[in-house]
Amino acid sequence: MSEPVITVTHGVVGYDGRPVLRDVSLAVTTGEVVALLGANGSGKSTLIRAILGLVPLSHGTVELFGTPLRRFRHWHRVGYVPQRLGAGSGVPATVREVVAAGRLARRGVLRPPGAADRAAVAAALSAVGLADRAGDPVATLSGGQQQRTLIARALAGEPDLLVLDEPTAGVDAVSQEAFAGALGGFVTGGGTVLLVAHELGPLRPLINRAVVVHQGYVAHDGAVPEPAGHHAEPGHDHVHPHGPDEPVGLWSR
Repeated sequence: MSEPVITVTHGVVGYDGRPVLRDVSLAVTTGEVVALLGANGSGKSTLIRAILGLVPLSHGTVELFGTPLRRFRHWHRVGYVPQRLGAGSGVPATVREVVAAGRLARRGVLRPPGAADRAAVAAALSAVGLADRAGDPVATLSGGQQQRTLIARALAGEPDLLVLDEPTAGVDAVSQEAFAGALGGFVTGGGTVLLVAHELGPLRPLINRAVVVHQGYVAHDGAVPEPAGHHAEPGHDHVHPHGPDEPVGLWSR
């Protein structure tokens, strides 16, 4: 029987007096792969951050694995990949070292890495197709390879839940395919995924459910909507057929 992994109930978030999320409720259960879709400024990334406790709710509640967020301590069960940050920017570290950092929540900072840690790092590097670059400085990788490094870092922690904020945005086709393969393996192993996306691309076959966020509300929760009209044109990277266009000038949250 599926167990609750993420439960958001009547969530509200605002910035500087401007509402960003307005009475959002969302439930994700074990083994689901749920995509959050919507235009820039719709509130997708804010919802992700609220789920992780990175921004506070002004109203409503969040639970992870059935535990209220304020009491949740088992962060080794959650792997988070933020929006592309440039993993190599100013970081004098190898790919293996960055990925190994994903083990810290599970083993603790003071305990030295053991065989299980090394095996998990090797498996994560292999899953994203970077085993041959493990000893290279992260700064020498392409943008897509750096993003794959961040995904491997999350996988190395052997989480039960992966939360990903636009993991394939601006990433080359080879890296997108590698990521889809890694995510497929994670899901096959029983993992649960919540991801923000504009364009699903090779991830589409993995998605069980789509939640479309529009102007801070959930406008759709169900099957992945088919792009319509100009949304279906090549190169269009917004999958948000519900509701009118978002106001110009609202940046993605």
